[in-house]
Amino acid sequence: MQTTENELIKKCLNNDSKALKRLYDLYAPKMFGVCLRYAKNQMEAEDILQEGFIKIFSNLHRFKFEGSFEGWIRRTFVNTAINHYKKNLKHARELDIEDVETENLKGEKVLDKLSADEILSVVQKLPEGYRVVFNLNVIEGYTHKMIGEMLSISENTSKSQLLRAKRLLREKINQYESREG
Repeated sequence: MQTTENELIKKCLNNDSKALKRLYDLYAPKMFGVCLRYAKNQMEAEDILQEGFIKIFSNLHRFKFEGSFEGWIRRTFVNTAINHYKKNLKHARELDIEDVETENLKGEKVLDKLSADEILSVVQKLPEGYRVVFNLNVIEGYTHKMIGEMLSISENTSKSQLLRAKRLLREKINQYESREG
């Protein structure tokens, strides 16, 4: 007999160890992907994953059984990754959008040739601030205003970090294209 998601959550709330393991096994692979996008490397992603599940299990009683449970978990992991970034932030600096020149994005065809692992590797090599803003905006769909509030930076800093992230990604992709071409 298949246990529904709500039944599984209720069992977890009653500290059923098998249910807790099932919940972990069900969501860990997807959430590890989220963690990898924000982390510098696999080890840091594993730390974020562990920290995220500690938060999930500690705050499961706050899930109201409204909306998507996976969405609730994803938000927890994104917030955990942001908190990890903030905790490790050594030098926050304000950047101004006017300082960043805009360029046309080249190399879109190269993206078709890259595997998901290669793209992830390129994103992981971005400087931490750029990587976090890139993920929040491009992958998660947050606005620059929301990102600014989350990271305690200005909206313009978020915009400039995204532009710089895209420029660095373009450079790395062009390097890949020249190696392959």
